[in-house]
Amino acid sequence: MKENLKNKNATPVMKQFWEAKESYPDSIMLFRMGDFYETFDEDAKITSSILGITLTKRSNGAASSVPLAGFPYHSLDQHLYKLLTNGYRVAICEQVEDPKLSTGIVKRAVVEVLSPGTAIAEKYLNHDENNFLCSLYIDKNKFSYSLLDYSTGEFSAGENNISELYNTINQNQVKEIIICKKQIKKIDNSKINNILVTPYHDWIANHDTCYDNLIDHFGTVSLKGYGFSKKDLSIIPAGAALDYVKNNYFGKIKHVTSLSKVISSDVMKLDSFTVTNLEIFNSLNNRSDNGTLINAIDNTLTPMGSRLLKQHLSKPLLSVTKINHRLKLVSEYLKNHIDDLEIIDELKSVSDIHRIISKISTNKSNPRDIINLSNSLLVVSNIKKYISKSKSILKLISQSKNIKKICSEINKIIKDDPPANFNKGGYIKSGISKELDEFRLISENANQWLLDYQKEQQESTGISSLKIGYNKVFGYYIDITKVHINKVPDNYIRKQTLTNSERYFTTELKDYEHKILSSSEQINYIESEIYNKLIQFIIKDIASIQFNADIIAKIDVIVSHAITANNNCYVKPKIHNKSTFSLKGSRHPVVEKMLPINEKFITNDLKLDNQKQIAIITGPNMAGKSTFLRQIGLISILAQIGSYVPADFANLSIVDQLFTRVGASDNLSGGESTFLVEMNETANILNNATPKSLIILDEVGRGTSTYDGLSLAWSITEYLHNNPLIKAKTLFATHYHELIDLAEELPNAFNLNVIVEEHNDEIIFLRKINEGGANKSYGINVAKMAGLPSYILNRAKELLFQFMNTIDNDKSMHQQELFTAKDVLMDEFEKIDLDTITPIEALNILHSLKNKIEKNHD
Repeated sequence: MKENLKNKNATPVMKQFWEAKESYPDSIMLFRMGDFYETFDEDAKITSSILGITLTKRSNGAASSVPLAGFPYHSLDQHLYKLLTNGYRVAICEQVEDPKLSTGIVKRAVVEVLSPGTAIAEKYLNHDENNFLCSLYIDKNKFSYSLLDYSTGEFSAGENNISELYNTINQNQVKEIIICKKQIKKIDNSKINNILVTPYHDWIANHDTCYDNLIDHFGTVSLKGYGFSKKDLSIIPAGAALDYVKNNYFGKIKHVTSLSKVISSDVMKLDSFTVTNLEIFNSLNNRSDNGTLINAIDNTLTPMGSRLLKQHLSKPLLSVTKINHRLKLVSEYLKNHIDDLEIIDELKSVSDIHRIISKISTNKSNPRDIINLSNSLLVVSNIKKYISKSKSILKLISQSKNIKKICSEINKIIKDDPPANFNKGGYIKSGISKELDEFRLISENANQWLLDYQKEQQESTGISSLKIGYNKVFGYYIDITKVHINKVPDNYIRKQTLTNSERYFTTELKDYEHKILSSSEQINYIESEIYNKLIQFIIKDIASIQFNADIIAKIDVIVSHAITANNNCYVKPKIHNKSTFSLKGSRHPVVEKMLPINEKFITNDLKLDNQKQIAIITGPNMAGKSTFLRQIGLISILAQIGSYVPADFANLSIVDQLFTRVGASDNLSGGESTFLVEMNETANILNNATPKSLIILDEVGRGTSTYDGLSLAWSITEYLHNNPLIKAKTLFATHYHELIDLAEELPNAFNLNVIVEEHNDEIIFLRKINEGGANKSYGINVAKMAGLPSYILNRAKELLFQFMNTIDNDKSMHQQELFTAKDVLMDEFEKIDLDTITPIEALNILHSLKNKIEKNHD
């Protein structure tokens, strides 16, 4: 780039571009040239490829040519969306002076830098999702972070163990990560779903500097009011995030009005495996929200409510008091207002207040945004009229700030149905400015004045064909055909000669032309001045507006939960800190909604407690084991976000962590086989679970040989049962029927199976969970249902008969060799201290024992 700056043959415009580009080398530079945004050099190649526009070349002096790609300025939003979606930062370099007034090259300057984590363009943002910028700072075995949604002003920070790093990133709708340069190598790109990682200067990550940045921005003497001490490690990422958006948007951050502290011990831990396996936000099949939990329960009516519901789902509560308070709000609404359509209509009328405020703060709002803001804010007081029966909801609404002055001022100044485009004007009401009204009168009466003047001139000259016209070059003129040239008065001044006519003007016409044209300019100027004063008036109360928007979001979530419960026959769960986890008539919230109208979901019961800690679930594929497992996990999440649940009865203990090990997948790009992925997920569970956790295991050990897999499944079950530091409630679905015997031996384990009926070599899945273990796998029956050729099915039956006979003869020998052969294994078992051994050590010992068994067989 420096070579380009030194290129004496470069045109002045290109020199100007290189100078701007040097300050933003990592951004695509959109360089405004008249009615186009142009990109040059490598930027042009990238832009051309992403946007599908033609790549040409611009002469850059005699010595070289530069690749060029551009698009009209009015299509910025749609092209910006594509560039940001592809993970690029974009610097917008605007013309900062009027080209008409410039005596040389037009001055240009970068006015903002957009990135995936800071963009506020409507076409880029999803209205029902947050757009978080995640700032990270890593310190030994801990990391601190902040989450800032610049489009809404939401700002939070916290810290956690380093093991939770990628869970935090992947669960929070993060679109961009920033981290200081010296730590960037600590981020594993393969674990963050291709999120853009942007480094910042190391000197910014200074604790004192970041602290000062935060208190200066919030105008406080400390951060104690936000829950932070001066020593909190999360001060660094929070201060760095604020600095990043401040520099990108040149100080336009007035809508970031508070900072909340994230306390990890207050919410249920959901690792990324669990969020994915339970399809909470994205379907495993198509990565959309079809067939997901959020899709099944989201009946919110506002963008703010939809985003809040997603936040609740990603952070279920651990406090019984807080959960019960949310449930009480839903219960009140169900009892008193479920049929009140007025509340629904009010919520439907609400615009995205948070994002309107961010547009106001960044000077990107328009008159229509402002009137929508006023109408939306009035919803709080309107709903209050209908909530008199519900004391808790009424108390919530009563916390709202008094912003009647803002709404009154907006409605006094802005027309009820204003144009969105500033250039058209006409959005300020009459009576606000005497000067504005006078200019409007001139503009509105212009046509009539011209018609009257034309008639007057026709009568005074006797030329009935005389016409008054206008064009952009010559302005207003009097057109007279050459037949009547001899009738032209002396006070007419010739302006233009045409083939069949002459065009003239008069001093009077010229003066009025000046009045008309200047009135349009003056109207736009005065309206803009009034609008800007109104914006400043609104900005003074941004925090109050955001607070009321938060209340609307909370009401919306309450209404959504009530609608979901009412439409789907959900019940209010009883939440407590005891050991009992009991469900009667439980259903899968997603699957039941996807069933045909004439098909009813088969409900199931479950009870887990200290005496019934581990359930070993057996039964054939397709019988409903996985659905049952998942519905238990989803019900625990729903209960702890304060929602009713799909069941006839629910008495649920608090779950501090929900773990799932489901399905078979690989991570080839990360060099991980299917079995290694399975073991990674299992190790994560065994290393982090507690007695208050809920573990869902669906086929552990199937990715390796039969005896390897059985050994692992057996030892994992024993470990979960015997280790007092874990003893988590566990649902373990398996095809290893040997575990049925283990469940009968372990005091706190028990067997469940899915009932299947056989009829004429056909099987019928009843989807019902029953006590006891299954006696068959029915694999060949399922293969028949899938359409395998009859020859293969018949041959499989023959082989199965042979294998079963062989296994029956050798079963006791093999089990003895695996688990009780004293001559080979007893000494090793006696050395194991189950109270101190780690899961990894257990796996290593199992591997060693396997080798000894094989040597013993030889």
